Amino acid sequence: MPRRLYGREAVIVSGKGCVKLIGYKILWEGGTGELIEKKSRFIATTKPASSEEEAAGFVESLRKKYWDASHNCYAYVIGERGQLQKCSDDGEPSQTAGRPMLDVLLGEGVRDICVVVTRYFGGTLLGTGGLVRAYSGAVQEGLKHSKIVEKRPGSQVRIVTDYTGIGKIQYIQAKRKLTALDTQYTDHVELTLMVPQEETASLTAEITEATSGRAGIDVGDPVYFGVVDGEVVLF
Repeated sequence: MPRRLYGREAVIVSGKGCVKLIGYKILWEGGTGELIEKKSRFIATTKPASSEEEAAGFVESLRKKYWDASHNCYAYVIGERGQLQKCSDDGEPSQTAGRPMLDVLLGEGVRDICVVVTRYFGGTLLGTGGLVRAYSGAVQEGLKHSKIVEKRPGSQVRIVTDYTGIGKIQYIQAKRKLTALDTQYTDHVELTLMVPQEETASLTAEITEATSGRAGIDVGDPVYFGVVDGEVVLF
């Protein structure tokens, strides 16, 4: 597809930008949370994991760290659709630890995450229901102390305009709360915006109308992006 990036007939949207990606949440930074139930201590530790090997290595490292614990139960969910899932009760009664932990991760919709809950037995049996509540609650505590990022589909949209049109485009940018990745001023203005996938078509139409077709627009390949501590990051 030919492109003209500047001029009266310059609005061209790359066909590559039509590819659909799926948004989902990921664990960006792991953390540790703790819960005490009838003197039993439950320590939940989370860590990002993008493969089964990474998850297995993390589980093994926690088993070594907490070698004297009663149990080191785990669960992980990996892949944009959560294709890879696994959990373990590590000696607790069946379905009282690993599965409840996994259910919390699935309920929160977090991907690429592994969580290990370490239990130090406090001398009092909790029963099936008590164990389920304790392990589920421990995972929730762990997530509270972790950093979760929404991984959103979008495109880097490059806009070329004259100095007459830049004010209108920046107004649209501010109204839509879009992040500018780069701005260059020469004999014209070149602005690169990070645009959510669902806004790309409407943004193109709005800029075209606002500038009477004088702005050149090029939509890049689909990418994933997120916001971490107020800053846009690309995946």
